[in-house]
Amino acid sequence: MSAMVNKVTTGCAPVEYVVVGMLENNVYFIEDGEGGVIVCDPSDQVETLLSVAGDRKVSAIFVTHRHFDHVGALAALKEATGAPVYCGAIDAPGVEGPEAGSHGVVVDSCKVDYPVEDGQAITVGKTTWKVIHTPGHTKGGVCYYLDPADCAIECEGPRYPLLLSGDTLFHQSTGRTDFEGGSEQDMLYSMNRLGELSDETLVFPGHSSLTTIGRNRFWVIEAYARFIGMEQ
Repeated sequence: MSAMVNKVTTGCAPVEYVVVGMLENNVYFIEDGEGGVIVCDPSDQVETLLSVAGDRKVSAIFVTHRHFDHVGALAALKEATGAPVYCGAIDAPGVEGPEAGSHGVVVDSCKVDYPVEDGQAITVGKTTWKVIHTPGHTKGGVCYYLDPADCAIECEGPRYPLLLSGDTLFHQSTGRTDFEGGSEQDMLYSMNRLGELSDETLVFPGHSSLTTIGRNRFWVIEAYARFIGMEQ
């Protein structure tokens, strides 16, 4: 099954993405500067994902959180490529366990090679990513941040920072907090964390359109604090 490949060249590393699965998930392919790609949140349709990767090595697989629509093709992609899997340490058992998945949907479990913690640096090829623990949607959700200073890939664009935000931050909204493990207070903490990033940071969410930190600072990041204050 084919899918339209979208490309983003204004960041510090080139990014491609496809939309797959019944919940229309964005699956990202980020060049590592050494001929390989990092795949983020392989949700579904592993043959499509392998087709997008093509002859390029899948050098790593990043998982932002444990929900079924973000890991549905994870085990198959790891088996096909041998790529190491990175996932937040708190959510990792929900990916590795015999009942992997969520919301009553069971997916194939998959070994997490690197359960990552907040602030940890991950070097893949010529890129070094920072892990940001962002609970709220799940207890162990993480975002992956790439600063241009930590990316040795030569590209022509403005070289903006990249943030793989999963279901923490969308364009003008946050991920839901009413699922198991969700928390409005935790989401407030995560919005404060993401608010430390620069306005020009490109945000690659798990669903829907791409955005930036700046386009969400007032309407989402700061607004969430006001919302939580009203609820208390």
